[in-house]
Amino acid sequence: MQATGNKQKRVLLVMSSVDEMGISGKHTGTWFTELAAPYYILTEAGYEVVLASPNGGEAPIDLLSHKAPFTTEYTERFLKDPVALYAARNTRKLRNIDYSGFDALFLPGGYGLLWDLASDSHLLKMIKDLHAAQRPIAMVCHAPAILRDVKKENGEYLVKGVSLTGFKNAEDAEIELDKHLLFSLEDELKNRGANYLSKANWEPNVVVDGPLMTGQSPASAAPLAQALANRLKA
Repeated sequence: MQATGNKQKRVLLVMSSVDEMGISGKHTGTWFTELAAPYYILTEAGYEVVLASPNGGEAPIDLLSHKAPFTTEYTERFLKDPVALYAARNTRKLRNIDYSGFDALFLPGGYGLLWDLASDSHLLKMIKDLHAAQRPIAMVCHAPAILRDVKKENGEYLVKGVSLTGFKNAEDAEIELDKHLLFSLEDELKNRGANYLSKANWEPNVVVDGPLMTGQSPASAAPLAQALANRLKA
């Protein structure tokens, strides 16, 4: 896969279609600021942002992320923006998208993705192919969990020997959701040979290793999106 040649760079932003955490009855979805911050930072940098999800249509947004103290200037703006709201309610169906036409991939977090995106074969192949083509892949909070089963052409796990970050076990435990998770991001990526790097709970933390760009927690969404915007200018 070569450079796209797009005059206007295109970013595919993939959301989860899952709105509940297994059989716990707890509501989930995409974490709001991890959608809203990259949406505005990337569009204002002049890039086209296309929203997609496994089921297409309206992708769920975590109810908790609509409430203080988790709201941000980006979420407030998104709620008043009919164009942004339309995009989130009418996401493209992931499997129908030709990802060779995109310059980068952005994956916001939220717990829902542990149940769908982390085992979505189309998305795992997309990540493998984009990584091999050296196109940037930005993943924040729980999104790096999707890397658990991504393998390179030689059969090795993509994360082996790669520096990255993602939501910590200690952060899951602090909000008492660690017992409801399908699997632990931190444990699984370490088991696959990743060089997992973290800072204090909830602090902004962005780690870049080749095409892979990862952010630890919701506060990392904006700096990660800005890092991606800067990279696409090159």
